[in-house]
Amino acid sequence: MSKGLKFLTVAMGLALFATACSTPTEADSSGDSASDGGSPSISYEGEGFEVEQIESTPKREDFTSALHNPVADGLPEPLVDPTEIQSGGPPPDGIPPIDDPKFLEADDVDFLEDNEPVLGLEINGEARAYPIQIMIWHEVVNDTVGGDPVTVTYCPLCNSAVAVDRRVGDEILDFGTSGLLFNSSLVMYDRQSESLWTHFTGEAVAGEMTGTTLETVPLSTVSWKEWREANPDTLVLSRDTGETRPYGQNPYPGYDDVENAPFLFEGEVDGRLSAQERVLGISSPTGSDDAAAIALSRLQEDGVVAAEIDGVPVVAFHTDGTASALEAFEISEGRDVGATGVFKSTFEGQELTFTSTEEGFVDDQTSSVWNVLGEAQSGSLAGSQLEPLDHIDTFWFAWGAFNPETELVT
Repeated sequence: MSKGLKFLTVAMGLALFATACSTPTEADSSGDSASDGGSPSISYEGEGFEVEQIESTPKREDFTSALHNPVADGLPEPLVDPTEIQSGGPPPDGIPPIDDPKFLEADDVDFLEDNEPVLGLEINGEARAYPIQIMIWHEVVNDTVGGDPVTVTYCPLCNSAVAVDRRVGDEILDFGTSGLLFNSSLVMYDRQSESLWTHFTGEAVAGEMTGTTLETVPLSTVSWKEWREANPDTLVLSRDTGETRPYGQNPYPGYDDVENAPFLFEGEVDGRLSAQERVLGISSPTGSDDAAAIALSRLQEDGVVAAEIDGVPVVAFHTDGTASALEAFEISEGRDVGATGVFKSTFEGQELTFTSTEEGFVDDQTSSVWNVLGEAQSGSLAGSQLEPLDHIDTFWFAWGAFNPETELVT
């Protein structure tokens, strides 16, 4: 890359971060759109209601913070080179996390288009949807779902969403945005010890909790229509966040262009794919370090891709109908990148093989029809659920940086 192009890319990124953590003025919030293309209208349909939350552990009384100095005296050696943990621009919580989320019933949501992406989470029979039009401005939500304390995260710069259980031993953590990046990925900090955690792997890489890894929870990035139809009783994160943001708009327009260079990424890019090509990253089903990736372009073309990861047969689905959150100024106007799902392909001792059809994903063994969430909609297995696997829809540079030995399924 030329120095001039790299400079422009970094400058663009800094401007995007400044936009994401800035608060619109009172004039911006008036609800009037300037006829000359000025300040957009900002609306907050539905005040939302609170749900019961598990109380987090209070901040430790005596601790050494890694938030401003990951190599402070008394701290363990960081797991990564501390010089590679870089400031993205905002201060801690400059991009404000949501600590007291409010929700709406699905029928009361009138601010989402059918094709808008949401992060779908289901725990112990309780379903939640976190619209990316909100997550893109906040990145972190501390919540309780199905009785489990969880943190839901979204990183626009690496286009990745991860949910984690925030219990560590006897402590229940809650997380903020540190304003730092590692491999151009969101770095969180816990409020109890102010250790630094990479959202991509859920591991503490600096601070008193260095080496601790949070348990991930399967999370789906799908269209609002797909999630709503599969989960009519879902609760939906409300725009009533306590902050003023132009929800529905993308502060990073054009960022997912495959020709772009990642913001503040200094690592080597695996040359098998372009840095910002979209991929489906799949962690090992057995918990080993083995990992695999499927280029989204291939999955879009085939609809179904079967693979074996660490000796376990898996299947990946793709369905159209979900907009890119990172292309157009209005999220709902982003190009159709679709949605993905990854599952163990063995069900009740039988390995299933699938074909993509207009109705859904049909297994060749029973002719049951499944959706992208791994739920059988019709046929003899109707009502059944494939076992979901941890996966991340992300950019190739990010997946390769955290999984340098990854297999690329071809």
